[in-house]
Amino acid sequence: MSCNVGPSLALSLLIAALSWACGAPSQPKDPQQVLSAYSSALASGNAQEAYALLSSEAQRTLSFGTFQHMLAENPREVANLARGLAGPAGPPHVTATVSTPHGETLELVLEDGVWKVEGSALDLYSQANPRAAVVSFVRAYENNRYDLLLKFVPDSKLAGLTAKKLQESFEGKQREALDRLSQALKNEAPKAKIELLGDHATLRYGGGGTIELLEEHGVWKIEEFYP
Repeated sequence: MSCNVGPSLALSLLIAALSWACGAPSQPKDPQQVLSAYSSALASGNAQEAYALLSSEAQRTLSFGTFQHMLAENPREVANLARGLAGPAGPPHVTATVSTPHGETLELVLEDGVWKVEGSALDLYSQANPRAAVVSFVRAYENNRYDLLLKFVPDSKLAGLTAKKLQESFEGKQREALDRLSQALKNEAPKAKIELLGDHATLRYGGGGTIELLEEHGVWKIEEFYP
């Protein structure tokens, strides 16, 4: 059994290392120092040192043995990653995500030592990514914004559909089921697993429910619900 290092995993581990270093006095103190230390550890084959730079969350999901095996199985990819991290980097862009008890998320950005609300927080019905689209869909449904819910319908299903028809459908016999779905998504969408493949995405929630999403014209729309 072999382990392949994909860009997304490498990036995840790098981000985890950056976040961990912020609270560890014995470790590199800033993102650039972390990049340098992580790059050096990978380049020299020091799996233990590289692993120590990973966040506790990353270490919980990836054992040292698996990490060590992954490095040994993919020497060329690891060498390329190490070289890339050793190159010049721009100023660090530090962000944080805050979740509310109601499942809402808010992005913060660190500017000149002060945390500020990121501009996307102004977009209450964002469709910038699959997770944002699902959260926005729930918000539009709860606020009875059927005019906005139309924006989440793929072009292939828009023919003849109006806000009025959507309202009649949503407030008819399936209202109770939709209310349950809305509540489930409100609770779980912020942390649900998302699988992304090109312009398609699948969000998994609850005990096996899924939502299929499609990117059209630069925004994400909802193709189908599977309870």
